[in-house]
Amino acid sequence: MKKNFKITIEYDGTGYHGWQRQTSDRTIQGEIEKAVSSMADQEITLNGSGRTDAGVHAYGQVANFLCDTDHTPEIFLNGLNSLLPDDIVIKACEEVPEDFHARFSAKSKTYHYRIINRRVPPAVGRQYAWFIRKKLDVNAMRKAAEILAGKHDFKAFEGAGSPRSSTERHVMKAELHEQDDGLLIFEIQADGFLRFMVRNIVGTLVDVGFGKVTPDQFKEILTSRDRSKAGATAPAQGLFLMEVEY
Repeated sequence: MKKNFKITIEYDGTGYHGWQRQTSDRTIQGEIEKAVSSMADQEITLNGSGRTDAGVHAYGQVANFLCDTDHTPEIFLNGLNSLLPDDIVIKACEEVPEDFHARFSAKSKTYHYRIINRRVPPAVGRQYAWFIRKKLDVNAMRKAAEILAGKHDFKAFEGAGSPRSSTERHVMKAELHEQDDGLLIFEIQADGFLRFMVRNIVGTLVDVGFGKVTPDQFKEILTSRDRSKAGATAPAQGLFLMEVEY
């Protein structure tokens, strides 16, 4: 009997060439498809909520797969976690209606980007944040981040090769949180994201933090729709897909 399964996935993207299946390189999708296909004894295609790039991590990636099987969600949950490498974990598995699609049914996604801003670099956790030694103006960055809320054209923050019909997105939340020991977390929730959008925004916010760009100029960059005016792309290792809402 054909069933549709929804899985929630946590992974450390350090050793992978991103989410999307590739012919030669290890990817998150490829590893999970291999494990599910082995359990189901049939070729399985996984639908992800979206693609994460090489080196990007996730606490709450979502995917679904259709499968002709008698297996229960619990059997898949336990079996997949026994087959997958330690840096990929299935946190939940449930049966969902056949018309559920991890990408097309999604209402919003939330990403976090982690920056460690202090004089001394971290030894532990260095692969999960962007270390910046020079002191950042967090208040200026916070003011700039607030400009992102609402419906805007984000072409100025779009990476090359972004698959899309429109560059307009609705941002529900864009906040910068300052925590202990120099940790800054940029949180952004939107109904969709362009390729490299979060990392390009963060790179430009860091320019604001350095005083190279004012919050008013940040707004001008957003409205310009010109990628050349925005900052450099922030490193992949600081980015986490936190949650997908349906």
